[in-house]
Amino acid sequence: MHKEKFANISNIMKIEFKKVPQTAKEFVALFNSVKIEGIFCKISPSLVKVEAVLKGNTEIDCCRCGASEIVEVNEELKLLLSDGIYNGDEEEFLIIEVENSLIDFDEIIESELNSIKSDYYICKDCLQNSDDFEKEF
Repeated sequence: MHKEKFANISNIMKIEFKKVPQTAKEFVALFNSVKIEGIFCKISPSLVKVEAVLKGNTEIDCCRCGASEIVEVNEELKLLLSDGIYNGDEEEFLIIEVENSLIDFDEIIESELNSIKSDYYICKDCLQNSDDFEKEF
């Protein structure tokens, strides 16, 4: 695939919560044709802050006709990873509760992709043929 492009980047897929540094560390993780790239650091004994960009291509189904299309993903992520149940009140960051004190960036990418795929998506063909679609209210 694109091995030459990412050959010099060290990939982090999983890291134990206790091994996350308190100073910001750059990271890259790849999952299928999507990568997450950014920084992460521990901000408290049970919280890790992640600021990253999710980039790549993924297949998504049209909500009208069911046809699959490859779409480009370019999402900015602001995450707080909690080692266990999170009891705080945070509006700026998305909270992800981590199980077994193990941060798995593959799972985070997969979860974000599933969230994108669950959005209402209409393919190019259906957008062009919008007259054939009857709206329900």
